[in-house]
Amino acid sequence: MHTLQTLQIFGLDPASEAARRAIALVAEHGRWEHAGQRYFHGEVEPCINGRTIEAGAYFAVDVAPIVDRILGERLADGGWNCEAENGSVRSSFDTTITVLDGLLEFERATGGSAAVREARRSGEEYLLERSLFRRKSTAEVANSAYLDFAFPYYWRYDVLRALDYFRRSGAEPGSRMAAAVEVVRSKRQPDGRWLLDRVHPGRVHFALEGGVGEPSRWNTLRALRVLDWWEG
Repeated sequence: MHTLQTLQIFGLDPASEAARRAIALVAEHGRWEHAGQRYFHGEVEPCINGRTIEAGAYFAVDVAPIVDRILGERLADGGWNCEAENGSVRSSFDTTITVLDGLLEFERATGGSAAVREARRSGEEYLLERSLFRRKSTAEVANSAYLDFAFPYYWRYDVLRALDYFRRSGAEPGSRMAAAVEVVRSKRQPDGRWLLDRVHPGRVHFALEGGVGEPSRWNTLRALRVLDWWEG
């Protein structure tokens, strides 16, 4: 999952021979630990299924059944939470951004539907009501890790990832994003680059960046894209 997501971010041509061969092998042999489900059939957690939708849609796999499932798992506050199966009734930043990324890619690949668009707007509103990183109840920072920029980010949330989602979605910059944009601006170094703030656990085949605290090519690229969108 980490590898497919990273290859997608890098822009691997989904029609290339290497991509088609790899995706066919994953579809045939990949199984989820949860109950042995086929990889592109998804499993039970929306944080997993959101990423499966995103990769499947990008690599031209039919993931419509998982989309139907995830549309029915939206919580009353507008987002999603992996812990819903264990009784949670509150959405989470991490799961919601993961589902939004998946639904956006599905919409791009297939044209989507009114239900998909409505679900995306609902999830976006969940984040915007919280200024992309604050608790709705107290306006305090919901999690200090949301202010750290990591790459690859896997399933985890941060404000740079959220702003990059809104940029890619074609959204208009709005006042409820302004505080998050200031977080991005504040992290720009004197030389114009952004640092790698955090490395999330996960097996990788080769290092994509230097160490924590060193300049990050991918954080810099994403931050510059976000600021260009915001200021343009």
